Amino acid sequence: MSSTALSPDHPVSSGEIQAIDFERVEEVQAKHELLAEYLKLNHFDALLICDPANYAWLTAGATNLRQLDSSPVAAILVTTEARVVLCRNVDSGQIFDRDLMGLGFLLKERPWTEGLDVLLTDVCRGRRIVCDVPQPETENVAADLRSFRTHLVEYELNRLRELGLSVSHALEATGRNFFIGSTESEIAGHLAHRLMKNQIQPVRIQVMADGQGWRYRNWGYGDDRIERHCVISVIGRKHGLHVGASRSVCIGAPPKELENVHELATLVQATGLYFSQPAWSFDETWKRVARIYEKFGVPDEWRAAEQAELMGYRPAEEKLLPGSQTRLEQGQVIHWHPSVRSSSVGDTFLISEKEIENLTPIQNWPIMSVSIKGSKVDRPGILVREV
Repeated sequence: MSSTALSPDHPVSSGEIQAIDFERVEEVQAKHELLAEYLKLNHFDALLICDPANYAWLTAGATNLRQLDSSPVAAILVTTEARVVLCRNVDSGQIFDRDLMGLGFLLKERPWTEGLDVLLTDVCRGRRIVCDVPQPETENVAADLRSFRTHLVEYELNRLRELGLSVSHALEATGRNFFIGSTESEIAGHLAHRLMKNQIQPVRIQVMADGQGWRYRNWGYGDDRIERHCVISVIGRKHGLHVGASRSVCIGAPPKELENVHELATLVQATGLYFSQPAWSFDETWKRVARIYEKFGVPDEWRAAEQAELMGYRPAEEKLLPGSQTRLEQGQVIHWHPSVRSSSVGDTFLISEKEIENLTPIQNWPIMSVSIKGSKVDRPGILVREV
């Protein structure tokens, strides 16, 4: 009988074996120790993690979702001594071979013919277990875990820097190279291709042609063709982390109106990021942003769309609203994306003690500078494409 790919004559090659990331091992262990202390202080027996954001946080980048499927296929039971993956037999191989190899997780599985909810109910019965989603016989502690998840460490920040570079590169390459006359959907497809070939999941793509964003600030993409100008925006995810960015393109010389609204949106964003200071409440920052809208004669423009969110293991860990007393903290990530009429600008920034760091930097794109309190802030301009 001839041998096949499944026979012992064809063992798995070393190239197929995942190398152990020892820095990631240390990160997972540190997070387990943090949760163990949390369990001890609150006299809980265990913590059940089902939320994909918390799953990605604890595992330093793994996922409990199948592609294009919003239903988790695994959970993690955390005790002071162990972390146990709960799943069905059809998922355990991939989870441990591709996502969790060498990270110190144990396994408790059931056959695929049994729902995951049955296993979760069984492990919770008779013990004081808390959970990050509504689950029978448990207390919901999602709010407690959010504070753990949103304080990012250097390992996570380095991954965000890599992700931000890749996302802005894909975004700018798309803006420079799409065919004049392409539809919004075609451009979205080119951007998605550039992201996905680097294993970045496009969480949100917007391509707004010829002032589409003035009518619909949260437009995605459709079959309208780009005849004069467009704004391309994206939120990308990798290792469970998110960044967002936007770039504007004009076919031929931009009309004065477009230049004016782009400059104003840029000034609003630059003001927001300049005053995103550690220990400030967001309302203190917002008052300075609102003054720019008022000063330039569009005091209600901000009401048309969201302005900023804290980002991390969710695309919006917290929506930042006027009047919010949320304290901005060093190490948090903020996505500033104000819009004025047909113009929208967006990038993702790290709040730090000395100066804010742009995680989606300009790489091959026109730069425009604005002055905030005497400091020059470089931001993306409008790319002019020849007709």
